[in-house]
Amino acid sequence: MIWSRNQFFIKYVNWVNTYGNCIITSVIMQLMNKSPKQATEVRQASLVLAALRLAAQRSPADITTTDLAQAVGITQGAVFKHFASKDAIWLAAMDWVTHTLMDQLDAAATQAQLDDTAWPLAALRAVFMAHVDFVVAHPGVPRLIFQELQRPDDTALKARVRELMASYRTLLMRLLTQAKELKCIAPGTDLTNAAVLFIGSIQGLVMQSLISGDVPAMVQQANGVFAIYLRGLRNHAPAATPAF
Repeated sequence: MIWSRNQFFIKYVNWVNTYGNCIITSVIMQLMNKSPKQATEVRQASLVLAALRLAAQRSPADITTTDLAQAVGITQGAVFKHFASKDAIWLAAMDWVTHTLMDQLDAAATQAQLDDTAWPLAALRAVFMAHVDFVVAHPGVPRLIFQELQRPDDTALKARVRELMASYRTLLMRLLTQAKELKCIAPGTDLTNAAVLFIGSIQGLVMQSLISGDVPAMVQQANGVFAIYLRGLRNHAPAATPAF
């Protein structure tokens, strides 16, 4: 099978996450020593992964191309042979995040559909937990996103984040619509706001975990937070009208 450049890039970074940077880089570079183009893609993937790992330890704004070069064992000048700028590295990192996160969320939802009769709700829980697991595995990702969103100007990276959020909302709206059709949730549920609350619940967990410095604690907290979210979806009692 022949992979496209983007497919190879995404697969390589995922291999490194699974098996370790040194082993995979060594093996693939040996296989590709006659292909400069593919060797460049390997190096690009290594730089992206290094950027996300460093972002887990410090502010992405403070990460320099020298830091990235040292992390992958090349000179600073060599970094610019693979990326035109540091911003280009962060854009490539966001592309990897979008592909990898959405693939994992889709896989979690699909597996829940096979395993549970009340599958739309099981799928929502699986997506919730898969997202939390992703953040625990890659704490540099929310640091990158939160920092970028603080910038007042619009940027290419912000556009990438919007694309990710649009894909995420599409997945959630599909699952929530199916849950409503199967009468798994209250018939009057506002699905758009339910999707907003779903994402907002995860964002709240992420923010608190970054503040506390205990990102792995998200996993245990996520179960309770999702249980409250699900209770709200299932509540058939009409909401009381507030008195003013």
